[in-house]
Amino acid sequence: MNHDARMAPGAVLAWTLAAWLVTTGSPAAVAVAVAAVVLAAAVWRRRWARPVLLAAVCVAAVAASCAWRLATVEQSPLVDLAGDGRLAMLEVTVSGDARVFRLRGQDSTIVQVVVRRVVVDGSELRLRSRATAFLDGRADDLVVGRRVTLQGRLGPSHDTDRSAVIDVVRRSASSGAASWWEASERVRAGVRRSVERLSDEPRALVPALVDGDDSRISDEVEEDFRRSGLTHLMAVSGSNLTIVLAVTMALGRAAGLRRLWIVGLLSIVAFVLLARPEPSVVRAAAMGAVGVAALGFGARGGLRALCWAVVALLFLDPWLARSPGFILSVSATAGILLLAPILVRRLQTWLPHWCAVAVAVPLAAQLVCTPAIAALSGEVSLVAVVANLLAAPAVAPATIAGLVGGLLAVVWPPAGQLCGVVAGASARWILAVGHAAADLDSAALEWNAPWQLLVLIVPVVAWAAIRLASRPVLFTGLALGVLIGMWRPPVTGWPPPGWVMVACDVGQGDASVLPVGPGEAVVVDTGERDAPVDRCLDSLGIHTVRLLVLTHAHADHVDGWRGALDGRRVDQVLVGTSGGPSVRGVPQHEARLGESFALGDTAADVLWAPVAAGEAGDPNAASVVLLARVRGVRILLTGDIGAQAQQRLLRTGADVSADVLKVPHHGSADQDPGFIGRVRAAIATISVGADNDYGHPTASLLTLLRRERARTWRTDTGGDIAVVLTDGRLRVVTRD
Repeated sequence: MNHDARMAPGAVLAWTLAAWLVTTGSPAAVAVAVAAVVLAAAVWRRRWARPVLLAAVCVAAVAASCAWRLATVEQSPLVDLAGDGRLAMLEVTVSGDARVFRLRGQDSTIVQVVVRRVVVDGSELRLRSRATAFLDGRADDLVVGRRVTLQGRLGPSHDTDRSAVIDVVRRSASSGAASWWEASERVRAGVRRSVERLSDEPRALVPALVDGDDSRISDEVEEDFRRSGLTHLMAVSGSNLTIVLAVTMALGRAAGLRRLWIVGLLSIVAFVLLARPEPSVVRAAAMGAVGVAALGFGARGGLRALCWAVVALLFLDPWLARSPGFILSVSATAGILLLAPILVRRLQTWLPHWCAVAVAVPLAAQLVCTPAIAALSGEVSLVAVVANLLAAPAVAPATIAGLVGGLLAVVWPPAGQLCGVVAGASARWILAVGHAAADLDSAALEWNAPWQLLVLIVPVVAWAAIRLASRPVLFTGLALGVLIGMWRPPVTGWPPPGWVMVACDVGQGDASVLPVGPGEAVVVDTGERDAPVDRCLDSLGIHTVRLLVLTHAHADHVDGWRGALDGRRVDQVLVGTSGGPSVRGVPQHEARLGESFALGDTAADVLWAPVAAGEAGDPNAASVVLLARVRGVRILLTGDIGAQAQQRLLRTGADVSADVLKVPHHGSADQDPGFIGRVRAAIATISVGADNDYGHPTASLLTLLRRERARTWRTDTGGDIAVVLTDGRLRVVTRD
């Protein structure tokens, strides 16, 4: 058995173990480490057992690291203080650049810190514990390495790698970091200055390509890159480091340097300092080093290096085992090392070598990453290979020109801006590819089946790709067929003529569509993920959202709003009193009780939009309730209001009778029988996710609907649900 095969089981077992331990915070880590050491000792010096010995050593090392790290977090004095909700003064060091996010229309900041000193009720503690701090407003000065004093209330952390969260009340100005951190920050600022004269999108993309600074990336670019499979370009990845290493080592070779490995090592250290030693960057550095190993020792040596890199990274940071970036990076690197050489050999029988490599590398990476992508996002990009193939020639020029521009901008800004122009031109091409690929009708395929099924399907597809790679007619014919299918997907006969409402299947969330006119609609809620609502609107042929209603600020109703915007015009956003995301460039209005609107085929009245403090503090109870009328059909859209809010709505005297009821709160048990009885709906739709953890819809709700003689349809069993008016009669058509 070769060394690669001996090492691989240990890496896989260590990875699986780390993922389990850091998720559960299990105290079993010590027992696992001891058992692995005992096993290793039992098979010592036995040649036949070398794979077992390697696996045992890997498992023991990672289990010991998990035990140590989990114990360190659990034994921190911050844990007890956080459990009591104590107000404290804390001296901290920033361990990750501050990230700004929007909360109810206001800027807020989250930053990872290491707590060095705590003062509570006059008592002082010296420690070294990791925590997460939340601040109101922006805090752009909080960058890695800087020190700051915070005053805030401690709370328990839900992350097993953090001892506490800090709700910051006030803070001091940040003080200087170590010289190397300040130097890296000056270069990062130089990169931003070198592109400051460019238009918005290239100005935001170049820093993301160079050092992972995606703070200015717009939601539109982020969504289009996700659909087109180019998201990895906006984060620090192994490919970034590989590009930098290739250039620096080539320069070192041209300069006659003999010990190029020193140049490579210094390049890796400088890269980590520039892009920050966050888990994603450390992972990228390791994957870049694996790529260098593959260049020097071939795919077999690269695979061995990959296995050791996985074990080493998990030893240093076991929480990487659950990191999406780590999973995708390792999968892509493994695919390139294992599958790409085989594809290259077969493709170059009829293609030039450079062209065979250009096709094989993204195809191999995408195939191996497909199960992970489906598990993480619920969809599979169909254009990723083509988009990466087209974007690849511009990635290296944009990265290198941006990096050189950042270095020059520190000492001579005009020269830096000249390099920024070159980087911007390359970035524009990448952006054009991303936007064009995302605009294809079938850019991404929603995957509703278990992702584990893809573990069986992908090897079959990979085998077929390898077999076809040496047959130019079949390979190109299949590729052209896929491209045509993405550009003009076959028409399925959906939606049915005469539809008056569609309940979109968006999993455990809500999204409803009411027709306004050809290609136009009112959309009420968007679900939690972008892809499902985007797919639903695409299938209905909606290109203009005349009104986007976000009933209340819960993720399963509003977080998919980018999917509703993807490739569509949105005229106005209506939110409830609990707020909702701010859509740049689109007017937003807060719903008021008694308001009404009429848009084409759809008219609606706002029956419930409370402003009382009680409901405002409970987003479910503060859901906007609409009574819509579409070609004479009355449709009651109820958000997530529970029994108490339903009773209060009835006490307003509103006429809630309707032909169609969008059942409140995904069919939970929190329902008022009197409310359901007053609606008297003939048809009830329930937006609910398959096998959800909430037990929705509940047996009591289904029994109540049967008692009221309402015919019930569910998105978890029927997919998209269309209510259709034909010859004055209502019927339901599902798209499962």
